[in-house]
Amino acid sequence: MSCEEQPTMSDRQLLEGGCLSEGSVSVPAPAKKWLHWKEYACGGGSAFCNILLSYPLNKLIFRQMMHGVEATFVLNQLHKEGLGYLYRGMLPPLLQRSLSMSLMFGVYDESLQPLLDYNINPYIAKSLAGIIAGSVEATLMPFERLQTLLIHPKYHKEFRNTAHAAKHIAQFYGIKEFYRGLVPILLRNGPSNAMFFIIRDEINIRLPKQDNVLYESLQNFISGASIGALLSTLFYPLNVIKIGMQCEVGGPHRTVLYEFNYIMRKRGSKFGNFYHGALLNISRAFLSWGIVNASYEILRKILYS
Repeated sequence: MSCEEQPTMSDRQLLEGGCLSEGSVSVPAPAKKWLHWKEYACGGGSAFCNILLSYPLNKLIFRQMMHGVEATFVLNQLHKEGLGYLYRGMLPPLLQRSLSMSLMFGVYDESLQPLLDYNINPYIAKSLAGIIAGSVEATLMPFERLQTLLIHPKYHKEFRNTAHAAKHIAQFYGIKEFYRGLVPILLRNGPSNAMFFIIRDEINIRLPKQDNVLYESLQNFISGASIGALLSTLFYPLNVIKIGMQCEVGGPHRTVLYEFNYIMRKRGSKFGNFYHGALLNISRAFLSWGIVNASYEILRKILYS
């Protein structure tokens, strides 16, 4: 896919229609720096829509990751806790995911353009930009940390809400405690971001152009959903390790290898037991990333029109 240079086109037209090509990878033409804020807005808005719709399913999967139990057990547990606890802990992921997705798309876009300007291979440029964006996202992990504690049933009575949990940790354990489990998050964020953008672009240049808005949104939903389901399954064990680390308050910070071995022993030394909850995770990722990708494209069309 290639585009000829059009000197008379506007900046917006260059951004939307311009592209560079190498092999089968299509990359956007350099855009004015002031346009980057739109990528931040589109990413944050898409995450906000996603969390509002998918939080209950996310909570169910979290319990399966944490305890290694079947879905029916978790459903009974959530039913006994009542509707009042179903959305408990939603504020941290709502803030975290909105900011995180904003950084994911915004930082990626800002990092990619300078790399392309230096004529770096688009695959390498996208990989580096994805890793940079994922590393910046990791600065928001205190939100994930608080969500883990608020969802865990043993902390229901200890922490009243997000603010109370944050104050307690800061007062008694310090800032380091907010970043318990940082390594698996870094190992997850960078590679998964890079793979997401590369695969997404590869799919987009091969899919037919849709004139109907509904069909276009459905196509974007299926595209994002399929990529999200694939990547979330691939990196699922790292999320299990991260949750295992973050379920503790205080004490030594365990390494990824130590936590991996600990979980393996606890689950019968079978690696397959790491994937308790994986089927529901695929369903959640399919729904979440479908919503993210479709709403991102809708917001992008609105902001760039």
